[in-house]
Amino acid sequence: MDVFPVGAADGWTRDPWSGDIADGHMHGRGVTDMKAGTAASIIAYTYLHERRQALNGSLGLTAVSDEETGGCWGSRWLLQNDTRWHGDCMINAEPGGISTIRFAEKGTLRLTFTVKTAGAHGAYLHKSESASRIAASLICELAAIEDMSPKLPPELVNYLAQPDVCAAADAAMGPGAAAIIARPTLNIGTIHAGLKVNMIPDSCAFEADIRIPMGLSTQDVMDKVLALCARHPQVSVAVQEAASNPSASSAHDHPMVGILARNAQSVTGVRPLALPSLGATDCKFWRYQHIPAFIFGPTPKNMAAPNESVDIGEFLAVIKTHALAAWEFLGGDPV
Repeated sequence: MDVFPVGAADGWTRDPWSGDIADGHMHGRGVTDMKAGTAASIIAYTYLHERRQALNGSLGLTAVSDEETGGCWGSRWLLQNDTRWHGDCMINAEPGGISTIRFAEKGTLRLTFTVKTAGAHGAYLHKSESASRIAASLICELAAIEDMSPKLPPELVNYLAQPDVCAAADAAMGPGAAAIIARPTLNIGTIHAGLKVNMIPDSCAFEADIRIPMGLSTQDVMDKVLALCARHPQVSVAVQEAASNPSASSAHDHPMVGILARNAQSVTGVRPLALPSLGATDCKFWRYQHIPAFIFGPTPKNMAAPNESVDIGEFLAVIKTHALAAWEFLGGDPV
């Protein structure tokens, strides 16, 4: 469930499907994203279900497929077709690191660009433009998307600029994460062109993955894309609708953030800070329904890369934190 393919296994020092336990970690593809989080949610839910008479409210568990492919038959379907799954708040165990609580995530805009020209022999450049060279020019121009500025409330801008928040972002997602956490980014994931080295390509197709932060609309970005494409009449662009979603956020100072932080600190000794996520999760579908949604999950160590592993201590901390936070939110007796 929500597991990336292994690809070439020669980059792994262990069998990627082994589930080996060594040095305080479980090893294998998907243990961080998303097997540990799924198991943590199930275990926390089971513990609370056994004690449900002590809670002043109801608790629901969703464990669905389709997160990686747009949620059409998973979380999105549930929320659009059955209001029982809405609730007052949602907590999620996606890999984010136990030093952070994720309150927002960037949107995705996936685009396919197609360039068409006449094509010709590679020596006859006077007869046809090269589809690949037009694509290369457009790709360079599309980098201007990263200069677009989101419109954020001043208090959120000030919060994200705090040194401890920036340090937490870089620690959780790698050095440099804080610099792009509230900025749009552009990745060109695939490029296909040409039949032979000495032929001018008559077509070139490439795919772009644009991540859109809070405070910037998909339409604003698309308007910029179309304006850049207008300079190249040989280019057409199509939106990959199933994989494109606007950004989604909840309040960084929502009561659940404090509840998660307080209980996480009681379990781990470290008080996590609220951060936006760079990647996408199913939390967005709850946020689209105006339901606050927050992530507290294990560190994404080598997520979607060779030698993926999860710290067993963190896994247990996620279970305990989720159970304690839900217990407190639903008015359970003090523990």
